[in-house]
Amino acid sequence: MYTLSEPTTQILEVKQSKFIAHLLPYKEYETTLQQLQRQHPKARHFVTAYRYLNEYDQIVEHSSDDGEPKGTSGKPSLMVLQGQDLIDVAVIVVRYFGGTKLGTGGLVRAYSDAVNLAVQSAKLVGYEKQITVEIEIAYEHIRLVEYECEQHKVEIVNKVFGDKVRYTLRGAQERLHPLLHSVPHIPHRQEDTKSE
Repeated sequence: MYTLSEPTTQILEVKQSKFIAHLLPYKEYETTLQQLQRQHPKARHFVTAYRYLNEYDQIVEHSSDDGEPKGTSGKPSLMVLQGQDLIDVAVIVVRYFGGTKLGTGGLVRAYSDAVNLAVQSAKLVGYEKQITVEIEIAYEHIRLVEYECEQHKVEIVNKVFGDKVRYTLRGAQERLHPLLHSVPHIPHRQEDTKSE
């Protein structure tokens, strides 16, 4: 399985209709869709598809035609994500109608081609399941923990200062494991195994 290292956008024009495909991490889907709807008030359709892993390691998939004829846009977009074995990824295709009807076959091709263009231009990386852990450290280890997080590409989700410092960290298990063993005397517990 693969996922995105960063969002990407590609534009396809077919008979004066414009298809703007935005490929992005699933966690950015809701906010990006709202932003695009504000940025493109004259667009006719906002076709969407996404795939992500839930906390039970099951693939959750969804697609929406957003007013296009049933099965001509959302499903073909989702099929591209499936075919490329992408996970924790969403696509939003903004369509401006150019005045010429494309027919069902033309719509399927246009949406598939737009999403394929975005996938081909994307920087894909091997998918790593993300886990969240909590650790407590003495104040003298703060710089070491933050340095190790940067080195191992582990996200610091939260910090709470008390008698000790409590960190909530998120990252791939393969990256968290060496980090947790490089800082002395860290009790830690796994918070969840949700994918990001």
